[in-house]
Amino acid sequence: MNEGIRINKYLSLAGVCSRRKADLLISEGRVRIDGEISENGSKVYGDQRVTLDGRDIEIQEDKVVIALNKPVGIVCTSSKKDKNNIIDYVNYHKRIFSIGRLDKDSEGLILLTNDGDLMDAILRARNNHEKEYIVQVDKPIGDDILDAMRKGVPILDTITRPCEIYRISEKKYRIILTQGLNRQIRRMAEYFGYRVQKLKRIRIMNIKLENLKTGKWRELTREEIDGLRELTRGEKFYNEY
Repeated sequence: MNEGIRINKYLSLAGVCSRRKADLLISEGRVRIDGEISENGSKVYGDQRVTLDGRDIEIQEDKVVIALNKPVGIVCTSSKKDKNNIIDYVNYHKRIFSIGRLDKDSEGLILLTNDGDLMDAILRARNNHEKEYIVQVDKPIGDDILDAMRKGVPILDTITRPCEIYRISEKKYRIILTQGLNRQIRRMAEYFGYRVQKLKRIRIMNIKLENLKTGKWRELTREEIDGLRELTRGEKFYNEY
């Protein structure tokens, strides 16, 4: 580290958060280098001490990505103020953070990692790569409604991007999105007068939930992680390399 490493990248490599989030923490004056408040663009050299809110931050050498089958009721936050936060629930022995979110009322696949660069890449790619869900609504849904959903639905002052939908039963369907609007699937159903009773994510890009039981997690294989990196290879990071 003779040439130094920018503080936002340092926090990312330490698995604290993405670089974008790091910039916010730095601007709030919560990050210090050898006791001095850091600025955006500051560099860390050698054995300098980095702290966040007074807590020592060190770069972890071993990177990990975890797939969790999140139960309903668990919240995708690292805040200790929420007793149902996902970090305490997983209770992993290294500092990790969830990549994106899955609503409290939803269940299924979510990824967690201490690799800030991979987190940044996946978050930047979320509107270009597939996420797959199983949806159950409160009453039989017609083929005409499913077809209308495929073409796009007016919600949140925009039209949803065309998507793939496949019927499973009279009240259940599988949907593949390449978009991540707030509570998108629920809002799409509500637009046509349906209420989502159950929502489960079963795939994120090349990572599938498969037989992972509710509430359980596993570390991704090297092949799976390489697949994620390949799918996000074109995503741009900040210039602070």
